[in-house]
Amino acid sequence: MKKNIKDYNLDNLKNLMVEIGEKPYRAEQIFQWIFKENVTNFDDMTNISKELKDKLKEKFDLHVFNIITKQESKDGTKKYLFDVLDGNAIESVLMEYKHGKTICVSTQIGCKMGCKFCASTGVPFIRNLTAGEIVEQLLAIERDENIKISNLVFMGIGEPLDNYDNVMQAIKLLNNQKGINMGARHISLSTSGLVPKIYKLADENLQCTLSISLHAASDKKRSSMMPVNDVYNIEKLMEACRYYIEKTNRRISFEYALAKENNDNLDDAKELVKLLKGVLCHVNLIPINKIENGKFAKSTNENIIKFRDYLNSKGIVATIRRELGSDIDAACGQLRKKEVNK
Repeated sequence: MKKNIKDYNLDNLKNLMVEIGEKPYRAEQIFQWIFKENVTNFDDMTNISKELKDKLKEKFDLHVFNIITKQESKDGTKKYLFDVLDGNAIESVLMEYKHGKTICVSTQIGCKMGCKFCASTGVPFIRNLTAGEIVEQLLAIERDENIKISNLVFMGIGEPLDNYDNVMQAIKLLNNQKGINMGARHISLSTSGLVPKIYKLADENLQCTLSISLHAASDKKRSSMMPVNDVYNIEKLMEACRYYIEKTNRRISFEYALAKENNDNLDDAKELVKLLKGVLCHVNLIPINKIENGKFAKSTNENIIKFRDYLNSKGIVATIRRELGSDIDAACGQLRKKEVNK
């Protein structure tokens, strides 16, 4: 199988050009064709010689995803099921906000984390996506919609920090000014709480937004929702979060999915205030979405509003996430991997 040229950053491409007897500046031309012009064929690279195109075709492909299905929600959200060209499929979601168009990308085929409220639970982990496959989700939707996407969130299928190296490479590809040129502050990375990788991410000193899936302020409740808490409990997680804030001077967004009669009452809100006191953060309250065979149900609107208002009254900035795409299973926690070949 040919290598995916989208996995190569600009420095890698320069080294590659030297290896195949070409001038290093050719790498910049190729990089711009791939990530700025978003071409789907080497023949479309009009300022490159036929000889170089033939060299590229021999060893590489552009790994252009096929769209299996595309669904549109009544609110304009669009969910894509992509063929990743190896018999598997992943989902990506395009959302419209006042500040621009945002894509939610997947980072793995399947997920190991087993969070009880997520539709990816029970779907066997198959493999990590490469950096090029992560970025191709954005490129594929931009081609299909003929748009420019301004924001990206790593919140699709998979745990981004469990695919650390490829996600970091993807961020560098997204950031590069000669290509997609998406600023780090337009990128959000969500994690269920892999503590060692949070420390590692802090030392990268990127300006991305870090979102922590918290969902409970006590170990007992969090472990019942998220098995990862049995390995990295709340105390360890909060230590890592404080280190991250100290290193980056960036506030953390804590995701909190409200489940009826589970973690949505006033006592839970009080515990959360106590946990987050003095932490540079924002709390993103998520009305939990019912999933097939899931034991958690959505909290009432009244409880959600009361929860938010209590946090705000105690100096914790909290907002309620606007639900997008729930009618096409594209909302938070509803994505699940599907196979192309049954």
